Amino acid sequence: MNKQTRIPLYEALIHYKNTNKISFHVPGHKSGVVLNQQSQKIFKELLKIDATELSGLDDLHSPEGVIKEAEELLAALYQVKKSFFLVNGSTVGNLAMILSVCEKDDVILVQRNCHKSVLNAIKLAKARPVFLEPEYNPEWKTSTGVAEEIVEKAITLYPNAKAIVLTYPNYYGMVYDLKSIIDLAHLKNIPVLVDEAHGPHFIIGEPFPASAIQLGADMVVHSAHKTLPAMTMGSYLHINSARVNLDKVKDYLQMLQSSSPSYVIMASLDLARNYLATYHRNDLEYLKQEILNFKKELSAIQSIKVLEYPNLPGDPLKVTIQSRSKLSGFELQKRFEEKGIYTELADPYNVLLILPLLKENQDYPLVRAGRKIKALLEEIPYHPIENEPLVSTGKISELAISHDKLTNMEKQLIPISEAAGQVCAETIIPYPPGIPLLLMGELITEEKVKQLTQLISTGARFQGGSFLDSNQINIVEQVNN
Repeated sequence: MNKQTRIPLYEALIHYKNTNKISFHVPGHKSGVVLNQQSQKIFKELLKIDATELSGLDDLHSPEGVIKEAEELLAALYQVKKSFFLVNGSTVGNLAMILSVCEKDDVILVQRNCHKSVLNAIKLAKARPVFLEPEYNPEWKTSTGVAEEIVEKAITLYPNAKAIVLTYPNYYGMVYDLKSIIDLAHLKNIPVLVDEAHGPHFIIGEPFPASAIQLGADMVVHSAHKTLPAMTMGSYLHINSARVNLDKVKDYLQMLQSSSPSYVIMASLDLARNYLATYHRNDLEYLKQEILNFKKELSAIQSIKVLEYPNLPGDPLKVTIQSRSKLSGFELQKRFEEKGIYTELADPYNVLLILPLLKENQDYPLVRAGRKIKALLEEIPYHPIENEPLVSTGKISELAISHDKLTNMEKQLIPISEAAGQVCAETIIPYPPGIPLLLMGELITEEKVKQLTQLISTGARFQGGSFLDSNQINIVEQVNN
């Protein structure tokens, strides 16, 4: 019997739900009996499996039963040394990964277009980040991945680096030559940590890119909820080599994850693993045809362009639409939402759609959505996209002022137009995708000022930057440049 057909944690919860029990334990809704009347229709059945660490249901922080079995099935599927369920999102995976490999003042090499959780982990560790500027694709108008030459140079400059942290794929599904970078780092026994939040499904194989796990990364985080059918906050962490101290990782997960983990989220992680493990060639062929039909519908619209991945194949579940009109990506997104089509994110030029990992004969209104988009945009005239200045790539940099020193420094509020050459005193994050544009302690360049100004003018949303609406930014006061 194929063990991957088992769903041990979910099965245990269904058995618990079907027993004739009287609850004198948490949670307070008592298996959905005590509820706000307005929520009964939606929540009542779900809350019957929202349990706690009862007999037969195991304990995430010391698994010996069904959670242990579920995590072992996950590790077997991904062919790794150890896998963990995460109920606090990929954020907690990134925190645990980084805290387990570095301490105060340790150098850690970091791909600059990383998620904010990576930078928060480095800040918590009080480590010394060295940023590797990624390549830039002028057609897509977005950063991609780091080049092997930059990593090689960084390792030469910082031979005592404790780890390198990479993002693969980027938010738009673009990949790069990760294998060469992993091999290069391993020559110096430097562990490679990969935030593969958007690639948990890559192990299916072609036409999906190779997974960071298959390419030899030492630790990998997956947001199961992004492309697999798991609940929001459900993620996986995989240990893939002996370069990683497994006990340290376990310790940090116990510190950082909730002591009352959601059984509903964990059950969804078990179900998502089973869904992926039972994904077959006929499912893939069906999915490919559905995506092809959808992109064909979109390609007939003159005021947009469906971008194709350059060089290496990217993730087919990501479809990026670029405006070929006077509408920005943010304006396109708003118009889509007015017609009931909600997309993952927008930037000044593009709108990103994340498609479902369908199985054979699963119905999803892809073509209907394509026709709605076509009807929405058919009267909008074509307008060529303007070329923009080249974006610098390949730089290796550190913070101008370390986090420790920033603690006691005063802030000063100035116009964004005057900020070039100053040190940023706040972290500014366009969200989504959650990749910081400016970091606290980072030197503000003319290029960053232009990017920030453009994002504000085209309608981006931000985390941080309390005074962006008045075109002002906080800088560190009285810094000698």
